[in-house]
Amino acid sequence: MNIYVILKQTFDTEEKIIIKNGEICEEEAQLIINPYDEYAVEEAIQKRDALGGKVFVISVGPKRTAEALRTALAMGADEAVLIADEKIGSDENSISKVLASYLKNQTVDLILGGYFSVDNGSGQTAIRLAQLLNLPHVGSITKLAIDEGIAKATRDAEGDLEQIEVTLPALFTTQQGLNEPRYPSLPGIMKAKRKPFKQLTLDDLTIKEAELCPKTVRIELSLPEERKAGQLLKGEPTTQVKELVEKLRLNSNVI
Repeated sequence: MNIYVILKQTFDTEEKIIIKNGEICEEEAQLIINPYDEYAVEEAIQKRDALGGKVFVISVGPKRTAEALRTALAMGADEAVLIADEKIGSDENSISKVLASYLKNQTVDLILGGYFSVDNGSGQTAIRLAQLLNLPHVGSITKLAIDEGIAKATRDAEGDLEQIEVTLPALFTTQQGLNEPRYPSLPGIMKAKRKPFKQLTLDDLTIKEAELCPKTVRIELSLPEERKAGQLLKGEPTTQVKELVEKLRLNSNVI
């Protein structure tokens, strides 16, 4: 079974975001595998160990993304592919087309990816990729069982659960609760250095730059306003209510 994991490198969720000249400053920032993608890597490794085959991790992004891919190799993935080219951009439509251009020429039984990325949070790439490859797609899964080419998945449906059955090949996005991602071991880190790592550009694919038309454009980027200190109202409840209404009307223009 050939299992592909689409992976993205993101900021550490505890990292302080600094914006310079309208762009997020990456200097000295801690970068990690997108947390939801870690569930996908772990699930892929478990399914390979149970059913046989190989786990391939693939990412479209800047060259620094190699670090996240090597972490996935250290976790237990077999091979990695990085498609890095400044002409691609960061729009999910473009990234999904690049992934599809590569994967359509591969033998694929199962594709896994995170439910969404913690930086943009759009959750578009996997859905677009499934459509481009004409594959069944099940999102936000918390359980996955595979038997004789049939996948049975349980997915989170806004507080409820849905059970869906599809025929492989198919694409699934992973949610918290599916598994507990492992930490790379020292032997795993050493082995990762010797595992196949393919680095490609647009010139290595059959897709042309003209096909990469962004569907979304970021107009502006800014941090939220700093929170102001709260104010404690004193006196009797009737006095507090009167003062609160007055502040909401005059200071906040709420009422």
